[in-house]
Amino acid sequence: MLTGEITPSIGNLSELTVLGVANCNLNGSIPVEVGKLKHLVSLDLQVNSLSGLIPEEIQGCEELQNFAASNNMLEGEIPSSMGSLKSLRILNLANNTLSGSIPTSLSHLSNLTYLNLLGNKLNGEIPSELNSLSLLQKLDLSKNNLSGSLTLLNVELQNLETMVLSDNALTGSIPYNFCLTGSKLQQLFLARNQLSGRFPLELLNCSSIQQVDLSDNSFEGELPSSLDKLQNLTDLVLNNNSFIGSLPPEIGNISSLKSLFLFGNFFTGKLPVEIGRLKRLNTIYLYDNQMSGPIPRELTNCTSLTGIDFFGNLFSGPIPETIGKLKDLTVLHLRQNDLSGPIPPSMGYCKRLQLLALADNKLSGSIPPTFSYLSQIRTITLYNNSFEGPLPESLSLLRNLKIINFSNNKFSGSIFPLSGSNSLTVLDLTNNSFLGSIPSILANSRDLTRLRLANNYLTGIIPSELGQLTELNFLDLSFNNLTGQVPPQLSNCKKIEHLLLNNNRLSGEMSPWLGSLQELGELDLSSNNFHGRVPAELGGCSKLLKLSLHHNNLSGEIPQEIGNLTSLNVFNLQRNSLSGLIPSTIQQCTKLYELRLSENFLSGTIPVELGGVTELQVILDLSRNLFSGEIPSSLGNLMKLERLDLSFNHLQGQVPPSLGQLTSLHVLNLSNNHLHGLIPSTFSGFPLSSFLNNDHLCGPPLALCSEARGKERMQLSNTQVAAIIVAIVLTSTLICLVMLYIMLRIWCNWIKVAVSSEDGGMVEQKTRNGEYWNMNSPELFPSPDKQISATTCICNIKFDAEARENTLIR
Repeated sequence: MLTGEITPSIGNLSELTVLGVANCNLNGSIPVEVGKLKHLVSLDLQVNSLSGLIPEEIQGCEELQNFAASNNMLEGEIPSSMGSLKSLRILNLANNTLSGSIPTSLSHLSNLTYLNLLGNKLNGEIPSELNSLSLLQKLDLSKNNLSGSLTLLNVELQNLETMVLSDNALTGSIPYNFCLTGSKLQQLFLARNQLSGRFPLELLNCSSIQQVDLSDNSFEGELPSSLDKLQNLTDLVLNNNSFIGSLPPEIGNISSLKSLFLFGNFFTGKLPVEIGRLKRLNTIYLYDNQMSGPIPRELTNCTSLTGIDFFGNLFSGPIPETIGKLKDLTVLHLRQNDLSGPIPPSMGYCKRLQLLALADNKLSGSIPPTFSYLSQIRTITLYNNSFEGPLPESLSLLRNLKIINFSNNKFSGSIFPLSGSNSLTVLDLTNNSFLGSIPSILANSRDLTRLRLANNYLTGIIPSELGQLTELNFLDLSFNNLTGQVPPQLSNCKKIEHLLLNNNRLSGEMSPWLGSLQELGELDLSSNNFHGRVPAELGGCSKLLKLSLHHNNLSGEIPQEIGNLTSLNVFNLQRNSLSGLIPSTIQQCTKLYELRLSENFLSGTIPVELGGVTELQVILDLSRNLFSGEIPSSLGNLMKLERLDLSFNHLQGQVPPSLGQLTSLHVLNLSNNHLHGLIPSTFSGFPLSSFLNNDHLCGPPLALCSEARGKERMQLSNTQVAAIIVAIVLTSTLICLVMLYIMLRIWCNWIKVAVSSEDGGMVEQKTRNGEYWNMNSPELFPSPDKQISATTCICNIKFDAEARENTLIR
């Protein structure tokens, strides 16, 4: 193979007629000395690494008929001097980096039959002068930056067979005089431009046309019923436009039609039964339209069909029972319609089927046993239907299966029939009713990347053999009844990005090897029976976005290394038995937008560093812990925060006014703390329950602070009243005691008089110290200086009582 540059001395070969150095490793530029080769007929420089300009001197090759320099790195403009190469028949400059406009001088190449300028950086309009190239048969100007309207007319380019103008920026519509009867045009490719208007009826005059590609433009309106004038049409490609209406039944008259690409439009109505006349039809793609009605049984008369794609329409009713007639069918894509009923057993006779997509319908019943005949099937997607029952054991014969998605159905029984293939890359059985254990034989599919078995009734342990799946990046076994420990062999799955084992009955400690999964982006071990500490090694999972360990029995402190998770979005440790402080390193988790640490035994103050996590948005939940101290004012920096819950702690002090800046907040709970003082006015719209059971918080929605102070004063008056009542009670008691004392003395005196009277008879008057005490006198109280002591009185009573008792004894 030649290498190096084309030597300038080549110009000395004056009699050279053919220079063919294609597919070599030539570099450098085309030497200007090439122009000295007067008799050169063919210059083939294709597929090299030539760069630089095409030399103007090439015009000296007066007899040149073939100039092919495609697939190089030529740049600059196409020299206008090339228009003087009157003998040139083939000009191929495709796939370079040529720029500028197409020189009008090319129109002077009257013998040109082949012009290929695709894959450059040409701009400007297509020169109308090119219409003078009456011998031109093939024209390819695709993949440039050409603009303006379509000026090339087949009425002048009468020998043109192929016109390829795709992947430019052409505008306007196809000219009315584009094509006349008797045209030789066979291929018209105008895809991926900016053309508009209705379907060009002018094309119907191109009776010889075989392939029409108008895809990815802005054509609109209905397809003409006279479309069947194109009796030689083999490929009709109209996808990704804005066509509307129903497909004309006349389309069934184009007996030569092989490919029908109408996807990405706004077609409505039913698929005409006349479509069944197209015996040569091998591909029909109608996806992303709004077609409705049943899939006609007549479609299965198109026995040459290899591909059917009706995804994203409104087709209803059953899948035709005669679908098994399509023996050559390799692709059947009916996803996202309104199809109902069971899978026809005859589908098993489509033995060349490689892709079967029936997802997102209303299909029901079980998988027919005839599926075991689909020996070439690689992909089966049945998700989001109502299939039920156990899987046929014969499915284990499908050895070429790579992708299986049966999620969101009602399948039951064992998943073992799906483990027969060693080529699986995706197995998704989420949300069914599968029972039993996870087959360890799944580990034989060494290319398995996604294994999703969530929301079933699987039991037993996680097979350690899954550690052999070194390509695995998604493992979801959540919401089952799995037990035992997480097998350490999973540490071999270095590519795993999603590890979801939540809502099982797994136990044991969280293993440090989890920190070795460098690609891990989501780790969910929540709602299990894990205990022990959160391993500090998790800080090594630098790509971790979601860490959910809630509802376990984890204890100890939150490791400082959590701050290494700088990509973390969601951090959930709620309802565990964690203690200690929130590590200040959490401020390094700057992308955190959801933080839940509630229902633990965390203590100390809320770190001011939390205020630096300004992306917090969904929630900050620190409720039901043992936090004390004041609420840090730095939390006022969390401007995106929507929910804040600090309830059921021992927080003190006032609610920081800075929290009033949280204008995105729509859920707030500060209840059951020891907060006091004025509530920020922006919180007045929150319910009372947000602030209950604190110490003297005031302001809306609670009582105004003036009222609160009034209540405090009222509470002080009540204290005074209570003191007064106590004083009154004490005073009253004292008075009662005094009165009781006085009454007791009176009673004592009365008893004494009564006893004396009993001893001395009915004495009216008794002399005492020369005085008389008249017992009948209303004056019962003697003078103060003549009172008898209470002691004497009481002694007398005692003495007299004993004397009377002795008298009675005798």
